[in-house]
Formats: sequence, structure tokens, C-alpha cells
Amino acid sequence: MAHVPQIKIPATYMRGGTSKGVFFRLQDLPASAQVPGAARDALLLRVIGSPDPYGKQIDGMGGATSSTSKTVILSKSSKPDHDVDYLFGQVSIDTAFVDWSGNCGNLSAAVGSFAISSGLVDADRLPQNGMATVRVWQANIGKTIIAHVPMTNGAVQET
Repeated sequence: MAHVPQIKIPATYMRGGTSKGVFFRLQDLPASAQVPGAARDALLLRVIGSPDPYGKQIDGMGGATSSTSKTVILSKSSKPDHDVDYLFGQVSIDTAFVDWSGNCGNLSAAVGSFAISSGLVDADRLPQNGMATVRVWQANIGKTIIAHVPMTNGAVQET
């Protein structure tokens, strides 16, 4: 019996505030999911485990609540004076739908850390020790977010 080839996509499951989500670098997604549309939504639905008519998301990374059924896609910014572009996708639990119309303030708190750790912020903008400033373009709502990320010995201080 032939099976569809599996693909590997680097991702990070992170907490920001009271929310949890799966974070991706845009460049790591398959080409068809690097642009808005059905392929991107289908991939994120699969990763989160939606739709799940039982509301459990057992077959995915979603946690069966609206605060744990979230995705983030980051890329180097296309905007001047910004470090990263941030897309937020709220994944429905029981229907095949990804809402791209808003933002998650809680996960916004984790965007700077992920951006630095995944190499999306130019190294010359990062202090060895102290506070890094990450300029985030929140593409869903067209707003700038300034994230302040503590750094210790050149690494994000997450504890």
C-alpha cells in the first residue's frame, strides 16, 4: 500500500501569557503554504488537530480550548524599520476554519523571543546582555508591536 510522503516542518510550541501556540518560520513552510490560502489553512488545521467533532484535538498540537488552538507564522519583515512580520491564526476546534482577522496579545509576548531564537532578528541588533528591542509588524491588524526581550550571554532569557 502506497502512502503519501511525510514532510517535516520545524516548529516550536510556545506559551505567551495565558495562551499556547505553534510557531513557524514562514521560510520553513512548504512553498504552497508560504502564501495565504487553502494550502496554508489545511496545514495549520492538520498541525493543530482540527476539525475535531469531539472537541479534544487529540490528533494535533491544539489543547481543545480557544487559548491553546493558535498558530503563529513569522518572517523577516518586508516593512522598513521592522525586524519581523507576524501572522496570527486562530484555529477553530470543531470546524475547518482559521481566523486571520485578529491578533493574540498573549502570543505577541512570545514573538520577540521566538524571532531572536530562530535567527529572524539581525545579530547586530542584539545585545550580549541586557534588553533587546524587536520591532514587530502585526500583519493581521496592520500595527507595530515593540517587544522587549531580556538577553543573557547572547541568548534569550526565558526563565
